[in-house]
Amino acid sequence: MQIKDIEQAAQRLSDIVHNTPTMLSRTFSELGGANVYFKYENQQRTGSFKVRGASNKVAKLLETQERAPETSQQSGCFGIEEQPPARRSFSDDLCPETSNEGELRRVVAASAGNHAQGLAYAASRLGLDCTIVMPRSTPIAKIAATEGYGAKVVLSGSNYDAAYNKALEIQETGGAVFIHPFDDLDVIAGQATVAMEILQDLPDAEAIVVPAGGGGLLAGVAYYVKTLRPDIKVIGVQASGAPAIKKSFDAKKLVSTDDVYTIADGIAVKSPGKLTVEMINKYVDEIVTVEDDEISSAILLLLERGKQVVEPAGAVSLAAVLNRKVDLAGKKVVCVLSGGNIDVSFIHKIVEKGLVTRGRQMRFRAIMLDVPGSLEQLSSIIAKNGANVIMVQYDKISADLNLNETIIHVGCEVSGHAHGDKLIAALEQEGYRVTREDA
Repeated sequence: MQIKDIEQAAQRLSDIVHNTPTMLSRTFSELGGANVYFKYENQQRTGSFKVRGASNKVAKLLETQERAPETSQQSGCFGIEEQPPARRSFSDDLCPETSNEGELRRVVAASAGNHAQGLAYAASRLGLDCTIVMPRSTPIAKIAATEGYGAKVVLSGSNYDAAYNKALEIQETGGAVFIHPFDDLDVIAGQATVAMEILQDLPDAEAIVVPAGGGGLLAGVAYYVKTLRPDIKVIGVQASGAPAIKKSFDAKKLVSTDDVYTIADGIAVKSPGKLTVEMINKYVDEIVTVEDDEISSAILLLLERGKQVVEPAGAVSLAAVLNRKVDLAGKKVVCVLSGGNIDVSFIHKIVEKGLVTRGRQMRFRAIMLDVPGSLEQLSSIIAKNGANVIMVQYDKISADLNLNETIIHVGCEVSGHAHGDKLIAALEQEGYRVTREDA
């Protein structure tokens, strides 16, 4: 890949994608201890940066077909005479599935959601049939959105890798061009246009923080930035429960994980790309990880203070900055908010988790006498300390209780960690045996 490939991708995408803003956030600059700018790819068409790579890939395939229609029905093309390996790099020459007239007809992909929507949008725009294989755990909103763009959705397996294998099976037996979500140079070139726009809007940027799952966005951003501006630091961020790229970066070779466990479903990838890992290991300065609690807190802050809906995978960049995972104090830092496709039914779980992480909600258990008026007495102490009860549950059957005692589990809204500590101290001063359950 060369810089001209990214420039050509930008030309192809000029009337397809939004040039999303790169803007300073004074609020998050104060919270993060740096000059924090956001690249708002959560406002992108289809709600994610993924539309860039998918659209560039399909558009380039069509350009290639127009230049060389005689390649139709060649021997050695994928799905005709040559059997695909378990994992194929699409940086090699690729023969699109064609009709006798040399027409590209059908594309297929595996995706946790955002690549699915991006490819479905691109295929619909260009008049192609599109099949998307998604893990069974994919949020309903992402399935509905993908179908809304005209794609056929097939649910298979519990994670991206299982869906990937099913997509290869469909590609082999059904006749289609497989569009890889990240391990493809044309896809990477499309994602790299994010970096082009950042440098156009903020040429004096000092660091760019990028979410990473399969690595297409991080590889593209790092290549473009380091080729033109090697002084700018590029940092990749993964969820701690899906750290394959972090492990690959540390080991200087491709490393897969046995499983993934994170709320950030968009970057929950066990096996990153061969191409992406090679580029990341060459061009990226540092890879860090963030915990699910830190991701949840970042999402909540973006909702409250930034008025932005950002999915867990898209918020890991900000989570890394807010939790000082890398030293960026005082620098001009761009956090790529890579997507905003979050299931509304899942938002309340994220909000609750974020509130607990930030100390805005707390849970504790206390032992009290099982006599009339005991709950009123406990409630009065909570009220006097300015906390609001949101959950109460009794437990009268624990073996270590005396006959006249009960355990009460309480959930409270408080203003922060210090307020919660003050409430616990007040209860203990009144003789209650209290145990925190949210620590």
